[in-house]
Amino acid sequence: MVTVAHRTRAPHPAPVLGLALAPMVWSTLRNRHRCRHPESRWITLSSIDTTPHLVARAVSELARRTRFPVAFGGLETAGAIHVTAVHGARTNSLEGLVVRAERGLGGKAFAEHRPRLAMDYRSARSITHDYDTNVLGEGIGTLFAVPVMVHGRARGVLYCGSWGQSSVGDIVATPALDVAHDLATELRISDEVQRRLGGVPNASAAHSPGAEMSASVREELRHSYAELRRIGASVADSGVRAQLAQLESRLAALSAEGPIAATASTVRLSPREIDVLSCVAVGATNAEIGTSLGLKEATVKSYLQTAMSKLDATTRHAAVANARIAGILP
Repeated sequence: MVTVAHRTRAPHPAPVLGLALAPMVWSTLRNRHRCRHPESRWITLSSIDTTPHLVARAVSELARRTRFPVAFGGLETAGAIHVTAVHGARTNSLEGLVVRAERGLGGKAFAEHRPRLAMDYRSARSITHDYDTNVLGEGIGTLFAVPVMVHGRARGVLYCGSWGQSSVGDIVATPALDVAHDLATELRISDEVQRRLGGVPNASAAHSPGAEMSASVREELRHSYAELRRIGASVADSGVRAQLAQLESRLAALSAEGPIAATASTVRLSPREIDVLSCVAVGATNAEIGTSLGLKEATVKSYLQTAMSKLDATTRHAAVANARIAGILP
């Protein structure tokens, strides 16, 4: 348990902690996050280009789950964290705050890639006090800052605090780390979708007279399609899945060679059958598909056999080929 006691009557100010006094607990919490489901429950494809909206929802969730009255945060731009979301504040002191790396509590958490805690922010001696006007202006006594880590890089910081001095234990640390992890997952998925879609050629250009998609681009497109299917399979929200389906249809249409066969209107594969077939199309084995989609190998085999039957194919490779002819796969 990570427990930080209330300030004692000792004459020295309370230090700023990076949970360094409990390395085993920090390691346990970090490993726990690595075992969490790889996708966030908040993901919305419409938010890919509106990261401030993602931060705002994360900040709101942080306040709800930690029960700390004040929460705020932002992402890094040009070496500084720009606070774009504030929840529960009684003043406007935190709005528009820009925190430089290494400066203040959040800047230290950002630079060190680990959570930082100030039990008594006003008298903390291990941080700079560049932002006292903002933090103390809100009346914050205890402040906890957690970096948002994406692929080993700090992308932003989430804060939660109280107006008086409060103890910070698992009841605050664990949900705060969870929320930061979930936001990092959203950012990672958004980055990947943007990267993959950025390499997809324009549909009209791809089908203009004389245009021909190279083998490498086509293969990348197919891998992108399979990855989108994998992401979609792990998201429960029907609206999000519908948005992903639109992107998948776009990818499938881009690689179509000539008119779609008449079988396209008669073949109806289930979402899971398409998930499995899209993985088969990029060379994955049944065991690898099961690991990727969270299915038992026997279940994967069952979906594949059903898809093969619907596509009138006797082998997995023939099923992929027929699915491409039918416009189901890219």
